[in-house]
Amino acid sequence: MAEIKLVAESRTEFGKGAARRIRRDNKIPAVLYGHGGDPVHVTLPGHESMLALRQTNVLLNIDLDGKGQLAVAKDVQRDPVRNVIEHIDLQVVRAGEKITVDITVNIVGESAPGTIHLVEEQSLSVEAEATHLPESVEVSIEGLETGTQIHAGDITLPEGSTLLTDPKAVVVLVTEPRGEASPDEEEASAASAESPAEASSEG
Repeated sequence: MAEIKLVAESRTEFGKGAARRIRRDNKIPAVLYGHGGDPVHVTLPGHESMLALRQTNVLLNIDLDGKGQLAVAKDVQRDPVRNVIEHIDLQVVRAGEKITVDITVNIVGESAPGTIHLVEEQSLSVEAEATHLPESVEVSIEGLETGTQIHAGDITLPEGSTLLTDPKAVVVLVTEPRGEASPDEEEASAASAESPAEASSEG
């Protein structure tokens, strides 16, 4: 995955009031941490940061005072109403270092006719090399019959990734739809619905 460069500025003001002023200027307060150093408080360009973070596990090159620092977003706080980013926690990483990230489970294919699939785990926790982080993993359900379970340990992960989620955890379950009435039940229901009307007309 190609890294995305964001030009950061040092931040010396803190608190809710300062954060609001930063966001009014179309910037986002953030903090860089990791590798035993003191946290570094910065502001990031709002629009560019939002575009970058549309990608899962994107590798960022944070340019602060002309010096680049590789980082990944570990926590992104969003306003639940406006869906704008309010704060970003960035973990400093190095080439060759392995870190823990979550990758999205993408379902492909169709299970057997008359069945549905339930996704029990929307993501998997994996360990991967910081500069080659996977975004997602595909799980095929093509032709699977009712009762089939796909466990985390059954899934082929992207190259270089190690599974941290419990291998026995059920990720996808293929089952029959619930709540659908059988033809006999539908006929009985229709008959009971007609009875009051028939009784009224007969009376």
